[in-house]
Amino acid sequence: MISANNVTLRLGKKALFEDVNIKFTEGNCYGLIGANGAGKSTFLKILSGKLETTKGDIFITPGQRMSILEQDHFKYDEYPVMDVVIMGNERLYQIMKEKEDIYAKEDFTDEDGIRASELEGEFAELNGWEAESDAAMLLNGLGIGTEYHSSIMNTLNGNEKVKVLLAKALFGNPDILLLDEPTNHLDLDAIAWLEDFLIDFDNTVIVVSHDRYFLNKVCTHIADIDYGKIQLYAGNYDFWYESSQLLIKQMKEANKKKEEKIKELQEFISRFSANASKSKQATSRKRALEKIELEEIRPSSRKYPYVDFRPDREIGNEVLTVEGISKTIDGVKILDNISFIVGRNDKIAFVGGNELAKTALFQILMDEMEPDEGTYKWGVTTSQAYFPKDSTKEFDSDYTIVDWLTGYSPVKDVTYVRGFLGRMLFAGEDGVKKVNILSGGEKVRCLLSKMMISGANCLILDEPTNHLDMESITALNNGMIKFPGVELFACHDHQFVQTTANRIMEILPNGQLIDKITTYDEYLASDEMARKRTVYTNKNAEDDN
Repeated sequence: MISANNVTLRLGKKALFEDVNIKFTEGNCYGLIGANGAGKSTFLKILSGKLETTKGDIFITPGQRMSILEQDHFKYDEYPVMDVVIMGNERLYQIMKEKEDIYAKEDFTDEDGIRASELEGEFAELNGWEAESDAAMLLNGLGIGTEYHSSIMNTLNGNEKVKVLLAKALFGNPDILLLDEPTNHLDLDAIAWLEDFLIDFDNTVIVVSHDRYFLNKVCTHIADIDYGKIQLYAGNYDFWYESSQLLIKQMKEANKKKEEKIKELQEFISRFSANASKSKQATSRKRALEKIELEEIRPSSRKYPYVDFRPDREIGNEVLTVEGISKTIDGVKILDNISFIVGRNDKIAFVGGNELAKTALFQILMDEMEPDEGTYKWGVTTSQAYFPKDSTKEFDSDYTIVDWLTGYSPVKDVTYVRGFLGRMLFAGEDGVKKVNILSGGEKVRCLLSKMMISGANCLILDEPTNHLDMESITALNNGMIKFPGVELFACHDHQFVQTTANRIMEILPNGQLIDKITTYDEYLASDEMARKRTVYTNKNAEDDN
């Protein structure tokens, strides 16, 4: 168990948390939610002891071990992957290294033998003999194959390092597990594996995530941070949303009844206070009036942008034809003879772990990369707006946000442009911010403003939910659901894909394509997906032979 007792944290004059009391108990998974800046990651740092409180304290059941998902992807660059995972149990790793040092001695003494015996006993108590097999299971589950287990960390790419650090956090059955955005940079298969792991996990989990489907799957409770307080709700994210909305509705209805009663009492007092025969009744009603208190209903600190893609023209029947596109990058064929036709009502989600292939295909379709083979053709009625996965070049300038967006606007009017920025929560002085100093979330909202202002009827989006808070993800999700044009997108948010897409395409590791007109959940459950993957696996085995 871990609890916060009267915790207050002040940053200058601002109180980020004030007199927070909350208890996290064994066997439960708590989703920590709140608007950007509410202090979710900060509260995890307080719980972990990395940040001291202004007032109050954190209590952890004596003897319990805490594990934390680390964010520094370069911290362990000189260590083997397997060692990094086992470091998740610090004491076990220390024992392993001390044993190695003792047994490597040429002049092995009696004292060394006694010490080695002590270490062997503690090693067995900590399940040290199963450590490597347990670590391998975690790595394989997250998509890090056996061939990488002995590799040095600096040979892995960024996504692979994230998975190793996640395996490190999960290793050794910690009593308390703190996870800050564990699904970031994970493919959908790895996220599904993590969901199953946490559902079966018997100890205490506290997780920060913007993935609504993930929170619904794994959470038994929601801890909602708003205005420096943390309110605990039993149930998953959807239950929290319904409960919080119902609570506000009930408070408003109760206040309405109280306001009607106040008005009735005030009218009686005003009418009869000067009447001697009614003076006692008027006095009684004054006392009753003084006892009525309206519930304080504070508006939430959450802010929802308004995403509304409106095409300037209706799309025709001929949208996009792709024929035989192939692409090899760094000696690896990531697209192999890809062909498909896009219809006017298609909303296509590109899923699976082949990240580079999806990005390359989008760049080819937007004329930013040449295919090695094959062709594509957009219909004459189409116009495209593109959300790139890497937007670094977009914001490499000293332009203000208003000037930047005006450059893409068909109407060169500041008021018109500011209207689009306002929808994305850039109000007042925000418009004069320089684009090269924006945060990740602000850059995403700028790119969405650019897409809205374009009036395009075909949208291509490569991981648009990265860096967005839950409110912005919800707004974008709703905007894409109601968009009347064509959408091609890649996204790791399960609920986003399930509610938006009516067609699923997966580019397999060999560069070939699975194309199904179906919802995402139906696709995951389909025998076809399993069969195609089996065919691919068998083909690779034959090629190796």
